[in-house]
Amino acid sequence: MVSAQKGQVRVITGNAVGAYGAMLCRPDVVAAYPITPQSEIAELLSQFKADGVLDAEYVEVEGENSAMNVVLAASVAGARVFTATSSYGLVFMYDALQEASGFRAPVVMVNANRETPGIHCVSSGQQDLISARDTGWVQIIVENDQEILDQIIMAYRLAEDYNILLPIMVNYDGFYLSYLAEAVEIPNIEDVDAFLAPLKQQPERQKLVPGVSIGCGTHGMEMGYVEARYKHCQALERVKNKVDEIDKDFGDYFGRYYGGQIEEYRTDDADIVILASGSATGTVRTVIDTKREQGIKVGLIKLRLFRPFPAERLVEVLKGRKAIGVIDRSLCFGWKYGPMCMELRALSPEIGPTPLLSYIDGLANLDINVPHIERVIDEVSAAAQGKPYQEVTWIPMEE
Repeated sequence: MVSAQKGQVRVITGNAVGAYGAMLCRPDVVAAYPITPQSEIAELLSQFKADGVLDAEYVEVEGENSAMNVVLAASVAGARVFTATSSYGLVFMYDALQEASGFRAPVVMVNANRETPGIHCVSSGQQDLISARDTGWVQIIVENDQEILDQIIMAYRLAEDYNILLPIMVNYDGFYLSYLAEAVEIPNIEDVDAFLAPLKQQPERQKLVPGVSIGCGTHGMEMGYVEARYKHCQALERVKNKVDEIDKDFGDYFGRYYGGQIEEYRTDDADIVILASGSATGTVRTVIDTKREQGIKVGLIKLRLFRPFPAERLVEVLKGRKAIGVIDRSLCFGWKYGPMCMELRALSPEIGPTPLLSYIDGLANLDINVPHIERVIDEVSAAAQGKPYQEVTWIPMEE
């Protein structure tokens, strides 16, 4: 495959990028309900439809649960589909999320991360993606506007792969990225067609045809249920290498690589490593560069693939480090560590007896700023030198 032509560069918001990313992939059916801070995606896709730019069936629904059920049904019938939501909307979809994954429907959805119900909070946070981590979806977290667009394109290549056939949630930090305007290269739609073309060369997936029996949604009993769940879990395991493969193909064609499951920054000779995700990772890189000048050998792992958890890649990168710090923008209720730190702690036997420090920050629109990250690196560095350390730190509570 030859390289893609350079696309048009525009300064647009993360939400607008999400709408363009979906439109470029030529979905057959779109259903979305507006909710802050995602509403702009639903509005723009509706406008694209009205302007004749989007050739799709756009279904106006009365809520997010209906939106997910519409795209689920269309996907099972063989259509390429798209939807978007956030926070309360994701919670309202919860039963349909599990239906989509159980049906092995390759739905692609954008989720503009926002705090979830309990305490009403219209603000940024990753609690919504955490609340959906065991629904059987593939979950990917992106850092900036360009990555939103590129990952949506890669998501279709992954979801519709005959050996995967799973729904994918592309997560980005609401308010920070949803309303942030950045320069973004928008690929030519013909180049997106070429990148997705391999999907047309694979066996046709099972789909709903009038008058023909299909097994989706039947009541699973005994071994039939177990076999379906087993195959679902095996497909999730196959996602890991496939994410790396698709990322390489995308980079070779469009010139932008993201590392696949994880992205490393200055980890080659790092004594200590910080693991973070989402929009905060750009700030982490800046602070790492400063700390490097001060003689601290620190690196970053940007966690992109959250479900399935990239255990093998993380063990490979983290084994032998002197200390690790994890920054979570969410909580794990009933467990003192942040959710991503908790996941990483499960790998401790393979990583080795390394100090692992959990930091909770950035909840409810609070910034994960330079002083916060400097503190994290300084404390992780001290732990690497054998000094006493605090296992869990809620940074805003200790300022």
